[in-house]
Amino acid sequence: MTPDEALRFHYGLLVVDSQQPGATSGLLFNDAMRAALDEYVHQGKTRHEIRKLLQAMAAREVQTSAEARREYMELWEASGVDVASGTYAGPEPPETAFETALTAISQARAMIDALGGQLRLVLTANDIERVHRDGVRGVIFDFQDTTPFGGDLDRIALFHNLGLRVVQLTYNLRNLVGDGCTERYNTGLTYFGHAVVERLNELRMLVDVSHCSQQVGWDALEVSNSPIVVTHSTSNAVCYHDRGKDDDLARAIAQRGGFFGVAAIGGFIRDRAGATLDHFVDHVEHLVDVMGIDHVGIGCDKCGPGPGTESNIEFPESLGPFDTSYLYKADPDPRSARGDFSWAGFRPEHRLRDDHRIDGFDRFTDWPNITVKLAERGFDEDELRKLLGLNYLRVFREVVG
Repeated sequence: MTPDEALRFHYGLLVVDSQQPGATSGLLFNDAMRAALDEYVHQGKTRHEIRKLLQAMAAREVQTSAEARREYMELWEASGVDVASGTYAGPEPPETAFETALTAISQARAMIDALGGQLRLVLTANDIERVHRDGVRGVIFDFQDTTPFGGDLDRIALFHNLGLRVVQLTYNLRNLVGDGCTERYNTGLTYFGHAVVERLNELRMLVDVSHCSQQVGWDALEVSNSPIVVTHSTSNAVCYHDRGKDDDLARAIAQRGGFFGVAAIGGFIRDRAGATLDHFVDHVEHLVDVMGIDHVGIGCDKCGPGPGTESNIEFPESLGPFDTSYLYKADPDPRSARGDFSWAGFRPEHRLRDDHRIDGFDRFTDWPNITVKLAERGFDEDELRKLLGLNYLRVFREVVG
């Protein structure tokens, strides 16, 4: 398959990105938002404050401006992605996590309503198929932490009723459910964590262990009566990273019918600068060898330019390079600080620096390059259909319905 043939194939496929954190919060950055950013910087607001304000503004822009709606949907169309799983809860101080998640879901629902069917909320596997058939786009609501639940299991049903379908048990640090992958000690699920997994099963929600410790992954496999997933991670056998997964866990997830979406973050896929899509596909190929072609997909975890997830917001250099300084406790720039502790749980050794970027994949609109590279490396049409959409559709149908 030539590159041109692979591109044409990509735009006709069902393409599901199992982790696109900025699906509704980080893609749009129009002229009105640029002007607002300049004013916020002039006012001396921090990067974290500005990010929150511009996320709210993006929702308002889509609600009130036909031009903003057009710009937003053009980003989806360029990507060729039909359905993406967007994140509505992540690393957040426990005391604000519940309200922050409600706000994020409210903003997303407002955008979906304003787009008049061009963007749909995906609640079932049939919704995924309808989105593709109708030539529109779909978003799945996911959490990348369980902190919004607090200690209240009934909140799981509350968020399910608001559209939540995928729940990552921890982010990088410890919470009431268990340990994250960059915590000091990598222990497993707590007793409360067992109860959370059981409640997720009852509500037919996907259990995600992407940022979790290895032991939380093993415990979730033992407790869950349905397949579990890794929506976005990498292979430690190819390149070790605290965010990666070992082969034995990946294999066990596949044996239970699960799914593994490979993340396209430069510092995760290579331990040196200069990552390329070939390094990314090394992880895909290895995981296919370990898990089988029916259990691997793509969860790029990439929204905008930079070494990590980022967004399309063009922060000025005065606020620091890209969006990594706030990840670390010792922040040299007080304007981007978030108090005296970072709940993100990343540290300098985790390679979220500007020199760790992927050549050929720096933002959501670069998504077609993944298909081209997979085809170049020898995956045939049937294999591409599975990797790019059908494998996720299968596990979503089995668990969610």
